[in-house]
Amino acid sequence: MTDDAIRVELVAADRLVWSGDATRVIARTTEGDVGILPHHAPLLSLMVDGVVDIQTTDGETWVAAVDAGFLSVAHNRVSILSERAEMSHEINLEQARHDLERAKQSGENEDDAQAEVRRLEARIRAAEQAS
Repeated sequence: MTDDAIRVELVAADRLVWSGDATRVIARTTEGDVGILPHHAPLLSLMVDGVVDIQTTDGETWVAAVDAGFLSVAHNRVSILSERAEMSHEINLEQARHDLERAKQSGENEDDAQAEVRRLEARIRAAEQAS
């Protein structure tokens, strides 16, 4: 890792989703979007369902949809821990749109249905952002 990079690990409950060196990370927390650059001050925050955007040291951009979880920054390392996370290229956009419509019709007033809608909207944003 170079001095102008930060080590990133994106971890779901069942797997390591992405790991590598980055020049910046953008994630959505309960306080809003946060941008993290190399040598960022220590931070611990709750994340909401949303999109994580990683700019690698090679100039590539990796986008992932994540469920609520935790974001930790310390010693030039970013750890993103989420129950579910998937990279944008793993998401079938048409299926995600279909699932979103079905979730919206199933009951917008129920907490579980609203949580599912937020999760599916994040998946769609991730897939669209990467394309």
